[in-house]
Amino acid sequence: MTFVMIAAAVLPALLLWLYTCKHDTRLEPMSQMVKALLYGAAISVPLIFIELAISHLFFGVEGSPETLVETTAEAFFVAALPEEVMKLIALCIVLHHNPFFDEHYDGIVYAVCVGLGFAAVENIGYIVSSDDWLGVAIARALLSVPGHYAFAVLMGYYLSLYHFSHRSFKNLVCILLVPVLAHGIYDAIAMSGKVDPAIGGFSTALLIYFCVRMHKFARKRMMAQISKDKNLVNFEFKA
Repeated sequence: MTFVMIAAAVLPALLLWLYTCKHDTRLEPMSQMVKALLYGAAISVPLIFIELAISHLFFGVEGSPETLVETTAEAFFVAALPEEVMKLIALCIVLHHNPFFDEHYDGIVYAVCVGLGFAAVENIGYIVSSDDWLGVAIARALLSVPGHYAFAVLMGYYLSLYHFSHRSFKNLVCILLVPVLAHGIYDAIAMSGKVDPAIGGFSTALLIYFCVRMHKFARKRMMAQISKDKNLVNFEFKA
C-alpha cells in the first residue's frame, strides 16, 4: 500500500515534468534535469525547520492561526516566501556555470524541475500521513502539484527574461516576487476554510478560479519563451 501511495504522490509531478520536456526545442541533458529535481527535493528538509521556526515566531510553540488575517500571514510568510526563496536558491545553484542554460525556455525547464522535485516530496509527506490518502492524493494532484508547477513556470520565465532579454531591476525583482505572490494568494485562499468553515464552499470555488487564471497566465509566458527559441533557431538556420 505504501508503494501505491508514493506512486500516487509522485505521478502528478512526473506527468507535468514530461509535459514541460515535450515543449523543449532542444531537450536538456537528463543529468542536469535530474540534478535540478534532486535539489528541489533536498530543500524540503531545511524548509521543515525554517517553516516551523517562522510559525513559532508568529503563533507561538503550540499556537495556530485563528483569523483570516493570521491564515493569510501564514500563507505568505510561513509557506510562500521561504519555499520560493529556497527554490530560487536551488535553481541558481543548478544554473551556475551551466553551459546548457542557453535558451529562453531553459529557465522554465530547470525551474519546473526544482519546483516539481519539491512538490513530489511534499506530496509524499501529505499523502502518507493522511488517513484519507486517496482523497488527499486526488485533491493535491488537481491543485497543489499543478500550483507548484505554475509557480515554477513564472519563476523560470522571469529569470530567463532577466538573463537573456532585459536586465532591468523590475525583471530581477519579479523572479521572486511573482511566484511568491501567486503562491501566497493560492495558500491564503486554501487556508481560509480553516478558521471559517462557512466560507469553505466559496473559497474552494475561488481557489479553482484562481488556479485556472494562474495557469493561463503561466502558459502564456511559457509559450512566449518557446516562440523566442523557435524564432532564434529559424534565424540561425537561414543565416
